[in-house]
Amino acid sequence: MNRRSFLGLTGAALVLPWQTLFAQPTTLQRFREMVAKAQEEGWADLPIGDMMAAFGEQLVGTRYVGGTLEQPGPEQCRIDLAGLDCVTFVENILALSRMMKLGGSSLEEMEEEVTYTRYRGGILDGYTSRLHYTAEWIADNVSKGVVRDITPELGGEPLTIDVHFMSEHAELYPALKKQPDLVPVIAAIERSIRRIPRTYIPTARIAEIEGRLRTGDIVAIATSKKGLDYAHMGMVLRNEDGAVLVHASSTQKKVVVDGRVSDVIAAVRSHTGISVLRPVEP
Repeated sequence: MNRRSFLGLTGAALVLPWQTLFAQPTTLQRFREMVAKAQEEGWADLPIGDMMAAFGEQLVGTRYVGGTLEQPGPEQCRIDLAGLDCVTFVENILALSRMMKLGGSSLEEMEEEVTYTRYRGGILDGYTSRLHYTAEWIADNVSKGVVRDITPELGGEPLTIDVHFMSEHAELYPALKKQPDLVPVIAAIERSIRRIPRTYIPTARIAEIEGRLRTGDIVAIATSKKGLDYAHMGMVLRNEDGAVLVHASSTQKKVVVDGRVSDVIAAVRSHTGISVLRPVEP
């Protein structure tokens, strides 16, 4: 929660030059280097999944920083390429790929893509407009045509969603602690999320479907932890070991190319299975 980040502001809030807003040198430098490499090597001509993998490779080794979006102050589209958690790792490589596929190359254009995927309906309208729970992130981005949920095609089974963690632990979130009137709003959102039909591949069956996973597929890891739906996210990379998981690891404290998806999921007792999202060409 204490990490430094650079901020992208939209609409009337945009009052300072981008050079000032994106003040963290390591982030700005990394953005420029990644975009330059993508342009030089023609990544925009790759399938979007392969493009995400190329950007993901550039972020391997980046330090893990938990709770990167839960910072004091008004809700803003925070982006930090120098410190990532599991969600922002996926968000950033997806946004970079979509931006360049659409012909963009600026920080403003990346911020627009992050905003589009991070907020309900693609509109930043305060703290409660953020897609805090992965189940809603999936549903909203499926409806926007950003990703396709291929879990049912893989033989997914019904997944019961019973989210209530945020409303019951408001003290853990600076925005809710400061504005307790937002807690009932979050609780209402949680009730709506419980009605979203979801499917998943249970842990014991992941090995059966690994051969059908593609590079760039987004893996959302379901959890048995009370009040939550999913506990982690990552991206599939197909290499000589099969379908492996690239993710910002809280245990290894950095972005890593890990083992096979089935092995990574099975290694954590609270992980119950996965939902799989395939990025759609913009």
